[in-house]
Amino acid sequence: MKPPATAKWRGYVKIAVRGKHTEQLINELYTQEISIWDISRLGEDQVSMMLMLPDFFRLRPLLRRTGCRVHVLERYGLPFSLRQLSKRSFFASGLLLFLLGLYMLSSLVWTIEVKGNERIHTEQILEAAKKEGVFPFQWSFRLKKMDEISKEIHAQLPDATWIGVSKQGTKIMIHVVESAVPDSKKLVNPRNLVAKVDAVVTQIIASQGKAVVRPNTRVKKGNVLISGIIGSTDMPRIVPAQGTVKGLVWHEYNISVPFLTKEKTFTGAYKERQYIQLGDRRLQLSGYGGIEFANYEIIEEEEQAGVSRYKLPIKWVHEKIMEVAEVAKERSEDEAVRVGLEQAHADIAAKYGGDSRIITEKILHQKADNGKVNLKVLFEVEQSIAVEQPIVSAPEDLRQGD
Repeated sequence: MKPPATAKWRGYVKIAVRGKHTEQLINELYTQEISIWDISRLGEDQVSMMLMLPDFFRLRPLLRRTGCRVHVLERYGLPFSLRQLSKRSFFASGLLLFLLGLYMLSSLVWTIEVKGNERIHTEQILEAAKKEGVFPFQWSFRLKKMDEISKEIHAQLPDATWIGVSKQGTKIMIHVVESAVPDSKKLVNPRNLVAKVDAVVTQIIASQGKAVVRPNTRVKKGNVLISGIIGSTDMPRIVPAQGTVKGLVWHEYNISVPFLTKEKTFTGAYKERQYIQLGDRRLQLSGYGGIEFANYEIIEEEEQAGVSRYKLPIKWVHEKIMEVAEVAKERSEDEAVRVGLEQAHADIAAKYGGDSRIITEKILHQKADNGKVNLKVLFEVEQSIAVEQPIVSAPEDLRQGD
């Protein structure tokens, strides 16, 4: 027979019955409609069984009639758990205080996060929210309705099109949609575009102004590429020259790369620490003592505590302190040359823009000496070569364009 569905809540016991008439007692129990289960024989005149706690107190007259004796082996269910808890008043008080503390902590506003603002300062939004009673360590039950808070904050921020306020556990989220402001037209002075280095022009596109050179033309630093003076000779006018000019430029690099390099690696040795974090404060729970590693890295993982879908302002922090060692590695000469060229490529991209392109590269000199390889490399690079030059003077009859 299976135990009743309410057995854990009402409590039940496992008993041992001794006597010559145990079978008669079991029949009497069935006659009295007393639920018993898990009946097993322990010896010739002894059996064990389970029964509900209220039914246990109905056994006395049946035991007298059958001459059996009973002994309680085990106790189960909520009544016995509560009795054990009542004997540990200190533990019960601590548990009650812990639950009360969790409830109080979850009833506070711990953080306020603002999203979507670019022009409106976050401090200005938080100040407006504070006037409406939204600030850290405020009780949640003292807050107004979220739609009322949204309207009041919006009234204080005329540059916002819409303000949305929502509550997620102990966090208040303020979503901001700012008013669209048309971009102001940038004023540009009259100018030419001139060459900033000696080069051979490969591409020239004038979006405003007049191109005065053609592709495959060699230019020197300072030569005009796109002129800001347009129109006829009789009716000239000045405009800010705009466009794209690319050309071939030669760069010489002296590169030195050592054969011996050091790489960082983990040895496999580590130490772990556990913390509980409340706000910005941490309480260490395990992993006490110093760190015996000379070189190490700390990998940290955080887990937010929560009840159901509500987040609590408590985090469990796990730190893994891993020992790091430096391992020497020797490169071949070919590998060192490759590394040096890669470093030069990265430097060219950083200095001359991501749209620059290396056309050719030529190693002029290569020598291995004193544990390193020395290179002299000539790069032919296609890059932007135009730079602005203001037009500071012009004939009196020139008119400035838009």
